[in-house]
Amino acid sequence: MVATPIGNLEDITQRAIETLRRAAWVACEDTRQTRKLLERYGIPARLASYHEHNEEERALELLGRLEEGEDVALVADAGTPLISDPGFRLVRKAVERGIRVVPIPGPAAFVAALSASGLETDSFYFGGFLPRRKAERVRLLETLAALPCTLVFYEAPHRILEALADLESVMPSRPVVLARELTKIHEEFLRGTARELREELGRRGAVRGEITLLIGKQAGGEQRPGCPEDLEAEVARLEQQGLPRMEAMKRLARQLGVGKREIYRRLRS
Repeated sequence: MVATPIGNLEDITQRAIETLRRAAWVACEDTRQTRKLLERYGIPARLASYHEHNEEERALELLGRLEEGEDVALVADAGTPLISDPGFRLVRKAVERGIRVVPIPGPAAFVAALSASGLETDSFYFGGFLPRRKAERVRLLETLAALPCTLVFYEAPHRILEALADLESVMPSRPVVLARELTKIHEEFLRGTARELREELGRRGAVRGEITLLIGKQAGGEQRPGCPEDLEAEVARLEQQGLPRMEAMKRLARQLGVGKREIYRRLRS
């Protein structure tokens, strides 16, 4: 399992280079992308495409080569294999067959983003890519809002404005960091609330580049409505966003980690 650069081709360890040079096969998502890296370091290698569409079939083929005594290096297009990338089936089957799996550590975009974000890193939740559908995305954010840690996600550039809008509706006051094009020429960190970042990106027109989205803990601890006045104000805010009152109460209940009946009880007290 060989970690490769996430952008800057110089971000690779000597151990990774030597491992790729010795491997009989290099399994990769996009052979064109991996070939650029190998050519940069003068590594002649036999490449085998390994991606989500052929993972099951190719895993069996690679396992056969491994059982014959050949070494296979698995790489992602960028970063550490299996981090929001295919490879789990191959590793699991290798472990089941008693084949040694060796990690060659290196770059990972979410770790790089965390280290320079300025957000708390003593504990964090990494969720990979956010759901594509709005309802699923909002439901996930509501569920995770109660976690007392930094939240980290990957997001596609063509969905980032929608994701920030949903984040604004669920966690409007949280500090947010958007890390774009890490280690590349146009590397950028944007910091602010979800609304501020959405407005900034909206002024730019098209958003490009690979994005890591980080959501910090509420400053001074999570401020969650508890008294009837606070709850009523929060329900009213959600209603202003177009939610029916009952749906607003359900969403607030999910954010607080309590039942809808508990919200109703508090509002009547």
